Amino acid sequence: MAKELKELTKRSINYSQWYQDLVIKADLAENSAVRGCMVIKPYGYAIWEKMQRILDDMFKETGHVNAYFPLLIPKSFLSKEAEHVEGFAKECAVVTHYRLKTNHDGTGVVVDPAAKLEEELIIRPTSETIIWNTYRNWIQSYRDLPILCNQWANVMRWEMRTRLFLRTAEFLWQEGHTAHATREEAEIEAKKMQEVYANFAKNYMAMPVIKGVKSASERFAGALDTYTIEAMMQDGKALQAGTSHFLGQNFGKAFDVTFIDKEGKSDYAWATSWGVSTRLVGVLIMSHSDDNGLVLPPHLAPIQVVIVPIYRSEEQLAQISEKVNAIAAKLKAMGISVKYDDADNKKPGWKFAEYELKGVPVRLAMGGRDLENNTIEVMRRDTLEKETITCDGIEEYVKNLLEEIQQNIYQKAFDHRAANTITVDTYDEFKEKIEEGYFIMAHWDGTPETEEQVKNETKATIRCIPLEGDKTPGKCMVTGKPSAQRVLFARAY
Repeated sequence: MAKELKELTKRSINYSQWYQDLVIKADLAENSAVRGCMVIKPYGYAIWEKMQRILDDMFKETGHVNAYFPLLIPKSFLSKEAEHVEGFAKECAVVTHYRLKTNHDGTGVVVDPAAKLEEELIIRPTSETIIWNTYRNWIQSYRDLPILCNQWANVMRWEMRTRLFLRTAEFLWQEGHTAHATREEAEIEAKKMQEVYANFAKNYMAMPVIKGVKSASERFAGALDTYTIEAMMQDGKALQAGTSHFLGQNFGKAFDVTFIDKEGKSDYAWATSWGVSTRLVGVLIMSHSDDNGLVLPPHLAPIQVVIVPIYRSEEQLAQISEKVNAIAAKLKAMGISVKYDDADNKKPGWKFAEYELKGVPVRLAMGGRDLENNTIEVMRRDTLEKETITCDGIEEYVKNLLEEIQQNIYQKAFDHRAANTITVDTYDEFKEKIEEGYFIMAHWDGTPETEEQVKNETKATIRCIPLEGDKTPGKCMVTGKPSAQRVLFARAY
């Protein structure tokens, strides 16, 4: 295991390779036989599963219910909302036939040319079209609104350059799709879900985010406004960690979803959609992990506490196990996930390295001397600090320590972002600082032409127009024209 750790590329040498190494070596995921797709391994899926469980509860607390809609979407549906189809056309996977047949020479199967579909089907890149076609049948009156649906699903978007979790052709996600009677209700919904994502990022992922609105060129295809949360990775690049879209009446009009309002008049339904994906696992890794492996916030760690016995005989192991199992039982009763690793096929040192690599927040170790002295060794993954303490009250100590680790991981990420976020007023300074990996707050004249110029010349994009912070007007750093407020620029994943 020590050799495995030594082969983990240092962040300072090659951050991108460090990430790839860590995903593989920590047993989170691997590339599949299908180009651009990944196999999410049990430990990686356990992290996603925990995210899923927490987010699902948060959605239900805000009045949403789960449903499921088809994977396959008729091609004609994507043609009904012009901006939407333009945004996804180049990423769509298309089903053209409905069966195979045995090759005439017996060498395998081929597509049956006689089984060509009358209309091609698209593997969903996102579900607005199929869902709003369905909502047309559900909505007749304002009394049928709002509809607050979410689905947990997979989607397919062809990607040329893929990276495990961060960008894959197929990925898992949730997508909320809501219908409302008024513009105000829909806008409130879109902002509410942005807040849900921001709270999840802070309180569970231990990740500070900047809440904002996307510029027109960065909006979701078919949206009037896209609300985003943007996070800084350790290399200074931004990563979009969640989006919520106010879709106006675009999809209501495209799919003729009308209702009779309180005044007896017909109107089109107002829409939102919002989602996060397995990309969050990649975000989690790049926000907190180090050269020794994963660093997982306790609130999302599949295993929060691992206990390793150190023994010289089977008799000693039995005595340690009796003591440790009692501690584990009390921790589990507190809602803490615990693994007691008494497997005899690996040495304690190997286990220590493995759980450090996998980011388990707290490691407890008990040997013969600890047994005699009623003590136990405690190591916290975030700082790698160790101490030996009495077993009396160890359960409460560990519970408090997990919360301390959660807060420390958040504070470390917050301090890193604060130290690497700057304000600039000139384009020359901007070009210099963007090369150094900063988040930059700068004035922009609001035009797509200036935004495109900055992107082409520096590879930096407007991550968002922040909702909070300094809103003092000024002059655009590029053109000198009036600017309503500073916006966030960064290079991004």
